[in-house]
Amino acid sequence: MPKMKTHRGAAKRFRKTGSGKLKRSHANTSHLFVSKSPKSKRQLRHSGMVSPGDFKRIKQLVTYL
Repeated sequence: MPKMKTHRGAAKRFRKTGSGKLKRSHANTSHLFVSKSPKSKRQLRHSGMVSPGDFKRIKQLVTYL
């Protein structure tokens, strides 16, 4: 069997934590901030975790991460 290749687009978007979970950043953080409330902008700064439903699929894309 040949080695699996890491999906480079996914590798740039996800990081693995010490416990093996996948960390992600939030969407809607690049422009149009005037219409967003200060609370929503503040909450978008922090990273989130990949949901359990998507975890298996994304873990396969970033095998060697």
